[in-house]
Amino acid sequence: MSNEEKQCSNTSCGRSSCEGCEHAGKHEPVDFTAHLNPMSSVKKVIGIVSGKGGVGKSLVTSLMAASMKRRGHHTAILDADVTGPSIPKAFGLGGQKAGGNEIGIMPLTSANGIEIISANMFLPNESDPVVWRGPMIANMVKQFWTDVVWTDIDFMFVDMPPGTGDVPLTVFQSLPVDGIIIVTSPQELVSMIVAKAVKMAQMMNVPILGLVENYSYFHCPDNGKNYKIFGESHLEEIAAAYGLKVLAQLPIDPAIAKACDSGKAEELNLPEIDKCCKYLESTWK
Repeated sequence: MSNEEKQCSNTSCGRSSCEGCEHAGKHEPVDFTAHLNPMSSVKKVIGIVSGKGGVGKSLVTSLMAASMKRRGHHTAILDADVTGPSIPKAFGLGGQKAGGNEIGIMPLTSANGIEIISANMFLPNESDPVVWRGPMIANMVKQFWTDVVWTDIDFMFVDMPPGTGDVPLTVFQSLPVDGIIIVTSPQELVSMIVAKAVKMAQMMNVPILGLVENYSYFHCPDNGKNYKIFGESHLEEIAAAYGLKVLAQLPIDPAIAKACDSGKAEELNLPEIDKCCKYLESTWK
């Protein structure tokens, strides 16, 4: 499946497949592509995804954007996790509002120059819930692409909500996603969760850049040993099963959580993430 999907030309039909339809042969392709704001420029779009919540997608998104910025690239974050946005707080932008003019919506900019847009930037209070149905949430994500003015962006990272629902489908169909990174954790459930994310990406013809495992181990500062709090990693096996590359394995580190909670995510500099960014650079040389 691509950005075009077969849909019945008879508006009273409502079928998304020709199979068994009385209007067979009258279906026309529908283009779901969302067009970038004319004043914007975005070169590469990378989705950060997972089949389940709580594995650290927002953390990986933040670290990747910060690392790419340090490496001299203009970077941006499109926070597509509308009902659970955490990106603004991680970059010290909690409570700040996005504005706009006749040209479009202006994203907020982090201390080091990362452009960011998130649902929280439009709420009266950042603790207010977004109680919307899927189509409204998906439309907001599309507006983050079509209405926001992105300035000369080399790498845009899209922080996706968990699962394979409306928003991931909208992003894959409407945005020119150049590839995705699947975030996992070292638990037995992971193989099934990764399989769902992999299969959705394959269905949508979106390249999978690789896997990042979060919570891989805890490095004890007292004895210098690594402890696998969540059990043995199955990352290499999963990667081999699907022919994927392991990009990074991130430790459990209270300092990382503290930096994000205090709005200083871009001050974090993890060698594992830097290595991952080098790989992305080499992919599109």
